[in-house]
Amino acid sequence: MYSSSVIGIDLGTTYSCVGICIDGSIEIILNDQGNRITPSCVAFTDTERLIGDAAKNQAYRNPQNTVFDVKRLVGRQYSEYIVQQDIKLWPFKVEASVDDKPMIVVKYKGENKKFYPEEISSMVLTKIKKNAEAYLGRKVSRAVISVPAYFNTLQRQATRDAATIAGLQVLKIINEPNAAAIAYNQKVSEDDTNILIFDLGGGTLDVSLLEIQNGVFDVKATAGDTHLGGEDFDNKLVQYCCQEFLKKKGIDIRGNPRALRRLRTQCERAKRVLSSANQTTIEVDSLEANEDFICTISRAKFEELCLRLFEQCIHSVEKLFKDSCYQKNEIHEVVLVGGSTRIPKIQELLRKYFDGKELNQSINPDEAVAYGAAVYAATIQDNLYFNLLILDITPQNLGIQTDGGEICNVVPKYTSLPTSQSRTFLTNCKVQKHFEARIFEGGKNLLTFCVNDAYFPNYEDQQIEITFRIDEDSNMKFFFKDYYTKRLIKDYSIVFQFNLSQVEIQKLVKEAEQFNDESSP
Repeated sequence: MYSSSVIGIDLGTTYSCVGICIDGSIEIILNDQGNRITPSCVAFTDTERLIGDAAKNQAYRNPQNTVFDVKRLVGRQYSEYIVQQDIKLWPFKVEASVDDKPMIVVKYKGENKKFYPEEISSMVLTKIKKNAEAYLGRKVSRAVISVPAYFNTLQRQATRDAATIAGLQVLKIINEPNAAAIAYNQKVSEDDTNILIFDLGGGTLDVSLLEIQNGVFDVKATAGDTHLGGEDFDNKLVQYCCQEFLKKKGIDIRGNPRALRRLRTQCERAKRVLSSANQTTIEVDSLEANEDFICTISRAKFEELCLRLFEQCIHSVEKLFKDSCYQKNEIHEVVLVGGSTRIPKIQELLRKYFDGKELNQSINPDEAVAYGAAVYAATIQDNLYFNLLILDITPQNLGIQTDGGEICNVVPKYTSLPTSQSRTFLTNCKVQKHFEARIFEGGKNLLTFCVNDAYFPNYEDQQIEITFRIDEDSNMKFFFKDYYTKRLIKDYSIVFQFNLSQVEIQKLVKEAEQFNDESSP
């Protein structure tokens, strides 16, 4: 029996999944509970650290020390509006570090502990790694890990950092829709096809358009929202139930983390039931002050509560076609991926947008991304069973902000990778020796370079040529040259550690090893 040595991981907001190639077939690896997907959840108690199912199962008893949704924090700043909105909904505490990185605060073995989001993600990856090792009976150290196509450079690097802390070498960061497209192609074995991957998971939405021909997956356009998914639909139900309980019993439970956690669990269950039933009951015994909560919720009411969010999903599809050169009638298949695509209203809105076209549900929405990542992992390793090539694009504009505040695009979105693009800028004054370059990605400040002691010949109009070079893995390098002489002023030709320094990562690796030694299996 031949088994790949590289695993494929779907590191999800709410659930994660892992697959591997064995004798040309992809197997989804079961976790220690015999489940094919693992909750992306970590809990801390007075005696142990729990990960996955064990963490989620005790969340209602220990909400303030049970961490979930961490994918919504990786690669972000604490001060971001979207982070501040999330913090209001989570029972666990998040505070800012000295450099505005979010830090998750929990109590573990009687002491307050602070963790970067990457550390929590690394704990989930460690659990996945151990499950794979138990399944295969050998060590696992290499992986292909998926991320949303709309993840920016900071978020991608944060995912790499998390893997490094977990003791995994990342051979490739693959976009989730690309992995799903590979899974689709393996299942249906159709080539020369234009497909639209609609991937709606627990926390993110990705919409990607690909041409598949002779094993080449050519990404043509992508759109999405890194903060839209099943968790947001759950939040709407929770808010509605809180209002109902206040109206019926006169009790406001919004400041009670344990009550909210118990209610949230039942709301999530109700959401799933409503995908196949017209109504269900949300029931929680002794929710607060010995008062029971019981509420009948119809599918129509759920759709009413979430309609604006559902419409946002369709807006992302509209945006993809608006920004690309394709028409919706050129799409051969609309492929559904992600657990939230089981919601009937989502499917109804998609069918309506595509003029009644039947949606493709031929692949398992929970496992498709891990399946495709495992196929790609086997391809990278040795090409024994699969022969495929992904031609990817930049999902967002990349540019530089001028002194006037305008952002000048250097690399337009949908540019094929790899690429090298340059633009020329005038300096502020003659014989300028210092300048600052503010790099923007999708309208968001990615990083700022300060170049000191630069030398320019004494021209009347001094100009700097700035080059962005991006490889097929979306790693960026930057070059600053004197426009006239082509003399290199500064060369940032390295793959940046945007979030955590190498020193910080190595420190966290050692701490993670200590955690693993003392944690529950």
